[in-house]
Amino acid sequence: MASTSRTRTGRGRGRGRGSGSSSLPPPPSTLPLIIEEFFIVVYEDPLVKKELPKKFADYLDGKEPAKVYLRAADYGPRLWTVEVLFDGQGRMYLDKGWEKFAIAHGVDFGWFVHFKYEGDDVLTVKVFDGTMCRRYYYSDDEDTDDESDDDVKPCIHPL
Repeated sequence: MASTSRTRTGRGRGRGRGSGSSSLPPPPSTLPLIIEEFFIVVYEDPLVKKELPKKFADYLDGKEPAKVYLRAADYGPRLWTVEVLFDGQGRMYLDKGWEKFAIAHGVDFGWFVHFKYEGDDVLTVKVFDGTMCRRYYYSDDEDTDDESDDDVKPCIHPL
């Protein structure tokens, strides 16, 4: 029986890589950090200020807003004004105005609140209840509450 010998070329680490040039995207560590979406879990009183993820606060470093505008996804153009608190140690909180938003959307213990940063200090919000199902809200476009419009940012581009 004759033995067959194989000659190897290259480094022998895979097939079809050719001359070593690659069209693969750069590794994640070289890409710019863009934080667009995140969530929080409501572990304590749903009506008190809420801490947002540190990576999101870091992303806004140098351009920290005094307030943000929350918009419930698929709810219409209403934007809830919420003051933002930075504690000087890199932590960011939704403060005054969060309670009104949480009450209006029934946020409760154990719920997930998903945020998507839209730019211009606007966060689109999706709320998931304790069954992990998304809550949907509707608007009858009537101003039935006695609140002033001080907590509402005018919608420049209607949805």
